[in-house]
Amino acid sequence: MTTDNVSASIAVSTVIFTLTPSADGVLELCIPLVRRIREPYAGMWALPGGPLSPSEDLAASASRTLRETTGLEPRYLEQLYAFGDPERSPGERVVSIVYWALVGGDEAGQALTSENVAWFAADDVPPLAFDHNAIVEYALWRLRTKLEYSRIAHGFLGPTFTLAQLREVYEVILQKPIDPGNFRRTLEASRAIVPTGERVKGTRHRPPQLYRYNEESA
Repeated sequence: MTTDNVSASIAVSTVIFTLTPSADGVLELCIPLVRRIREPYAGMWALPGGPLSPSEDLAASASRTLRETTGLEPRYLEQLYAFGDPERSPGERVVSIVYWALVGGDEAGQALTSENVAWFAADDVPPLAFDHNAIVEYALWRLRTKLEYSRIAHGFLGPTFTLAQLREVYEVILQKPIDPGNFRRTLEASRAIVPTGERVKGTRHRPPQLYRYNEESA
């Protein structure tokens, strides 16, 4: 009986989602990509990431590589999946532990940008290095699925928000219009959000009410 010795490198990558206005002012779901400067796949776009340091845990590595490549500190960070197809990286076996993160649009505007770091519409990314197109597709599916039953939308918003702002997050991510009345009734029945007692300032007409997530319902 023989046993093959299997060795693999471990990498950590992150899919970072944010909502930013497009050229025509419409919000769209975007992700940052980095251009690879070495082989394999030199010159191609890829997800932010890098090798796992022996002294770092996985989440710390994901946060560090995000900070180093984009300057971003995510509001929400969760492990997505492990990708370990033997053929995913030419020349060596690499297992990638992938995280997904959410950042607010205000924070995304502070991201580092250069010829090697750019933002792309999440549903229209170019051909990526390794299996990163499949990873982005999986992350999009996970985001849209989880949005239906959890409160992760707050990762795109500040501590307070209007119902219209929250509904817009759902509409952009799910790619479909949502009836305002049904949306309000569903949220009120779930007790997921509560009014703050404050309203948006500086509007001409009756200012909309501000809400926050109900910590007691978490």
